[in-house]
Amino acid sequence: MLYKGSCHCGKVAFEVKGELGMAVRCNCSICSRKGALLWAVPHEKLNLVAWGDDLGRYTFGKVQIAHRFCRTCGIHPFAEDVGQGNERSAYININCLDGVDIASIEVFEFDGRSA
Repeated sequence: MLYKGSCHCGKVAFEVKGELGMAVRCNCSICSRKGALLWAVPHEKLNLVAWGDDLGRYTFGKVQIAHRFCRTCGIHPFAEDVGQGNERSAYININCLDGVDIASIEVFEFDGRSA
């Protein structure tokens, strides 16, 4: 299925292909603060439609994940592995997807604080 999503103001927009069966709630310091529900997909399934100079990047700790955000409205629509290669993933914040019934999605609790 093709999903469309964006930040709040729409300056960062994307499409993602896949079957949304489960989301992850991570309790690391950044994910818990932003309240993201993440859906991991192969990076090549994420297609940025609009971003320009509005797509910011924040990394911390072990610098393994680039947390992406809109510089205008501040919303974090996705994150991505910083490494290169075929095993790279994107982590879609399903709260930023159009037409998804969040209450119907199974949520897995991930202990990112201990990772």
